[in-house]
Amino acid sequence: MAAQNTTDQLKAQGFRLTPQRLAILRILEEAGGHVSPADVYQRASAAMPGITEATVYRTLEFLSQQGLALVANTQSGHLVYEEASRDHHHLVCRKCGRAVEIDHDRLKALYRQFQEDTGFRVDSSHLIFFGECPDCIPQG
Repeated sequence: MAAQNTTDQLKAQGFRLTPQRLAILRILEEAGGHVSPADVYQRASAAMPGITEATVYRTLEFLSQQGLALVANTQSGHLVYEEASRDHHHLVCRKCGRAVEIDHDRLKALYRQFQEDTGFRVDSSHLIFFGECPDCIPQG
């Protein structure tokens, strides 16, 4: 994610790209996938001594609210974050943990159907579906 694009996006919404926000965005970008808030804090404190855990949590929440970070619940109920470079979802095997990405375009029709059937507009573009991968499904 380009820092200038992020800066422009935040300025358009009346916010600044603070050093803490920039550092956390870089951590998410470098992680290349899901990362827990605790991992973000550990990496951020190495890059910015003195940053507090509360600042990291608030910044992650802020970035997700601004559409710059994606948040999801894991199988254990913990939150994980990743860079919001594109809308996508995951299939995760409950047995072995294997994860497969699914492009958001594959679910757009389902989202429309939810809204037509219920009037409820789903606004999350980052979901995790749990099940069993082909290797873990019992053969029989």
